[in-house]
Amino acid sequence: MAKLIISDLDVKGKKVLVRVDFNVPIKNGVIGNDNRIVAALPTINYIIEHDGKAILFSHLGRIKKEEDKKELSLRPVAERLAELLNKPVTFVPATRGAQLEDAINNMNDGDVLLVENTRFEDLDGKKESGNDPELGKYWASLGDVFVNDAFGTAHRSHASNVGISEAMKAEGKQAAAGYLLEKEIKFLGNAVDSPKHPFVAILGGAKVSDKIGVINHLLGKADKVIVGGGMTYTFYAAKGIKIGNSLVEKDKIELAKEIMEKAGDKLVLPVDNVCAKEFNNDAPSEVVEGDIPDGYMALDIGPKSVELFEDTLKDAKTVVWNGPMGVFEMSNFAKGTLEVGKFLGTLSDATTIVGGGDSTAAVQQLGVADKLTHISTGGGASLEYLEGKTLPGIAAVSDK
Repeated sequence: MAKLIISDLDVKGKKVLVRVDFNVPIKNGVIGNDNRIVAALPTINYIIEHDGKAILFSHLGRIKKEEDKKELSLRPVAERLAELLNKPVTFVPATRGAQLEDAINNMNDGDVLLVENTRFEDLDGKKESGNDPELGKYWASLGDVFVNDAFGTAHRSHASNVGISEAMKAEGKQAAAGYLLEKEIKFLGNAVDSPKHPFVAILGGAKVSDKIGVINHLLGKADKVIVGGGMTYTFYAAKGIKIGNSLVEKDKIELAKEIMEKAGDKLVLPVDNVCAKEFNNDAPSEVVEGDIPDGYMALDIGPKSVELFEDTLKDAKTVVWNGPMGVFEMSNFAKGTLEVGKFLGTLSDATTIVGGGDSTAAVQQLGVADKLTHISTGGGASLEYLEGKTLPGIAAVSDK
């Protein structure tokens, strides 16, 4: 079912509530990476250019106690957004009440306003992340239409996405997807539902349990599923390969056996590993094929695995990658992840989609991000999408 998108709306003179994803790293008031702010600009600019009033909502981090508020105010984001838009952004240090309502009522067409961190509402009984219906209704009452442009939280049912959408629709008002959300639905949706073949999925990360749904779902869709990262060794254990002290989920070994039986030669596992005696970037390491000796743990894929994976990928027409091949945060065990990222950058004929923190960091570090088709802005959300799940934030948008 096609979803209503922002360009279907007439926003002129209207108060447009927008759920953006400004959950950016901030330390001592300094933003570490503004990618998510930049990603929201097309939607915000559309509202400005069409004489709407852009009223922005976002969460930032987790608010568990009163003192978290100091570190997690969105004020620095408002300042950065004003620089990027090259126009003033009104910041309201409140999530409800007269100050917010007056600021909205005083807006002119083309103005931009950012509401304080929606999770400040979590201090009083998790009203935001628990999708408190009164809060969703209150926020919805502040505007004429709603645009959800936060894919990063689309897999969560919060007051600021699902709550506002549902309240708007109940009043006969429209809830649309922003450009960023539309792009995510388009690329991830096409990759999973109508991919060009050969379709290869690369799944990394520590735990089989985190990726079980994705592996199962993609085995039915993809021509090959490459597995790397810590979850490899649960599959090794299921195959009877010795794993030394490598990461393993003992309670998932039977499940790994079932997956391998179902997958046949679709599942591609590493054939060699970079192993060390301790979980430490400076630990001496060696490449091991086959059984991993006692006292050693695998921390990255080895050169032959990189070759095997590249060989599996070279003719692919669609590639989806989520999760690292090794302990990416340690530079000496990041090579496998970086090699895979570098190779993806050479596949000019393929639709290449990357999602998840470490995979995204890898392609950005390599400078190949612009050679890829799409970099997803939501790790958890893209994973659930690849699992074939319905994401509440997307479901709550009006159908065309």
